[in-house]
Order: sequence, then structure tokens, then C-alpha cells
Amino acid sequence: MRKDSAGGLVYSTEGGRMCALCRQPIGACTCRATARELPAGDGVARVSRESKGRGGKVVTLVRGMSLDAAALAALGKRLRTVCGTGGTVKDGVLELQGDHAERVIELLKLDGHTVKRAGG
Repeated sequence: MRKDSAGGLVYSTEGGRMCALCRQPIGACTCRATARELPAGDGVARVSRESKGRGGKVVTLVRGMSLDAAALAALGKRLRTVCGTGGTVKDGVLELQGDHAERVIELLKLDGHTVKRAGG
């Protein structure tokens, strides 16, 4: 009989289906929750302008920030307030209405972030 390190308990009458990674019941699985909480991005903020698919309206995008959801929302709130415009956070990308790329770059550099201008 071969012992496989990847194998293990798949189902238990006590807990139901079991996670193969953390060996906990699926309802109490901790590995998937920590994977969702990890921020996406390499830590370099890439600031760009975009108008495609927005009816000709220009938006400023900030991508690549390695912040969790709460910190990214707080940063978005601060940038919207300073720029005096609206915006949102979608899928880890900050969107600010209007062309505020230069102002956003300055503010992010003052906060100590590594910033690059992306696009043309």
C-alpha cells in the first residue's frame, strides 16, 4: 500500500466534506479564507488614464496596490476627497472620475508608495 502525502481524509460522517489542504471540514476551512484575504498586486502602484467603454469619459486608474480591501477603500476615499471627484474600487483597482493622474502620483509618493505612470 502506497502512502501519499497529498491524500487524506475526504469525507467524515461527523464533519462532512473535508478540505485536502488544512484537513478541516469545508465549513471551517481556513486555507481558502486566507487565500481570499491576500492582496493582489506587486506593491507598485500603476497610475493610468482610460476612456474605453465609458462613453468618452476619462477615468484615472490605480492598479497593483498590495493593500487589503479596507485599506484600499480608505485610500480611495482619501484620493476622491483630495481630487474632489467621485470614484470606486472594483476588483482591487481604484477608479477616479476625471484626469487626475499627476495629482494621484504626487499623493501616493507622499504616502511612501512606489508609483509608476502607466499608459501614454
